[in-house]
Amino acid sequence: MSLKVIDLSQEIFQGMSVFPMHQPTFIMTNMTHEENMEKTGSKTLGFSARNLLISEHGGTHCDAVWEYKPSGKTIDFMPLDYFFGSAICIDLSHIEPDRYIEVDDIKKAVKKCKEELNKGDIVLMYTGHYDRNFGTEKWQTEYSGLSYNAAKYLAECGVVNIGVDAPAIDHPNDLDFSGHLVCGEYDITNTENLCNLDKVVNKRFLYFGLPLKIRAGSGSPIRAIALIED
Repeated sequence: MSLKVIDLSQEIFQGMSVFPMHQPTFIMTNMTHEENMEKTGSKTLGFSARNLLISEHGGTHCDAVWEYKPSGKTIDFMPLDYFFGSAICIDLSHIEPDRYIEVDDIKKAVKKCKEELNKGDIVLMYTGHYDRNFGTEKWQTEYSGLSYNAAKYLAECGVVNIGVDAPAIDHPNDLDFSGHLVCGEYDITNTENLCNLDKVVNKRFLYFGLPLKIRAGSGSPIRAIALIED
């Protein structure tokens, strides 16, 4: 069996869109090749590197439970099997941004996949928001999100990681932050700012979205990928 790699990660760059409460991304040159050669005295080879100032929640990232629950685990103590394993991507792209994703929407989407939700699953929600609105003013403001009951349904099915191709799993009008609230109640994680979910929608596949081992981290940027049968 041969496997195809699908990149589900957004690009990291200075000026990238970040959730309003988080640190904007800055990228600075630490040293050029020429500066390094001058410092080392080498006539043949110079080393160049850059410095990153980025939020733990910048770009495609996953959350530690501690971010939304003070007694929860920080990213360095989160179970690694929350960030890789068997995953399905469900199609919710028909849901308008002015309404919430409800339990019935989840059930219908899973049925359309011809799959079942299993304990330990990772569920990625294809809303189409990245395809329609990335790079526009609507990116941070006009997308759907989970209702409390829908998020609770996923958690009670044993889902350990809820991912989405939008800035958050919550609806932008939801000041209860229902998706995160449920993640805190069930000590599970979520993954935001995914892309290319149209390439894995209605499929089951192997997902990897491992966080950096940041001491006491509230979350981490990730390189999310899907491995599907070619």
